[in-house]
Amino acid sequence: MGEEYDIVNLIVLGVISWTTVFLLVRKIFSDRSFELCNRIVSTIHGILAVILASLSVEDWSCPVCPLASASTPKQRQVLAVTVAYLIYDLICCLFDVKFTLDNTVHHLVSIVGLAAGLAFQLCGSEQVAAIFITEISSPFLHARELLKEFGYRDTDLNLAADVLFAVIFSVARMVGGPYVTFVTLTANNPLLIKAMAVGLQLVSTFWFYKIVKMVKYKLTKRRKQVGMPGKLD
Repeated sequence: MGEEYDIVNLIVLGVISWTTVFLLVRKIFSDRSFELCNRIVSTIHGILAVILASLSVEDWSCPVCPLASASTPKQRQVLAVTVAYLIYDLICCLFDVKFTLDNTVHHLVSIVGLAAGLAFQLCGSEQVAAIFITEISSPFLHARELLKEFGYRDTDLNLAADVLFAVIFSVARMVGGPYVTFVTLTANNPLLIKAMAVGLQLVSTFWFYKIVKMVKYKLTKRRKQVGMPGKLD
C-alpha cells in the first residue's frame, strides 16, 4: 500500500513539475506562441523518458525481458513520470487554440493504458519498451515545428530535421514496434495491455503512411526550389 501511495505522489508531483517547467518556458519565451512553449516541454519529456527507460533495462541482450512479470521500481517510476506528463499535456491542450478531439482521445487512452500497468504492477518491461519506442522520435518531431517558428521553414536545416524524424520514427515504430507488439501478445499479459499494444501499432502504421507521404512531398518540393531558385514558396 505504501508503494502505491508513493507512485500516486510521484504522479501528482510530476504534474506540478511539468506545469512549472511550462510556466518557466512561457516566461522565457513570452513573445512566442503557446504551442512552441508546450513543444519545448514535450521535447524535455521525450529526452527524459528515453533516458529513464534505458536506465531501467536490466539486460540489454533482451531489453524487453522479463515478459509478463512484476514491474520493477525503476519501471514504475518511468511509467509514473510519463503518466504525469500526459496528464499535464492533456490539461495544456485544453487551453490551446488548436484543440483537437483525436489528440484528447489519444492522451486519455495512453493514460488509461499506462495507469493499468501501474495498477496491475505487471508488464513493466513491455510498457517501458513501448515508451522508449514512442518517445525516441519525439524530440525530432518537435524540432521540426520549433525550427519553423524560429524562422527556418523550407530550409535545408528544416528538411534535415524532417528526414531525421522520419527515419527514426520508421525504424522505431515499424521495426521495434511490431517486435514489442508480438512479444506482448504472446506473453501472459492482461487483455487490456494486449489491446493497447495492438492499438499502438495500428496508430504507428497509420502515421508511418502519413510521414512517408510528407517526406516525399518535402523532397519533391525541395527539388523544385533548387531547380527554380527564383520561385521559392
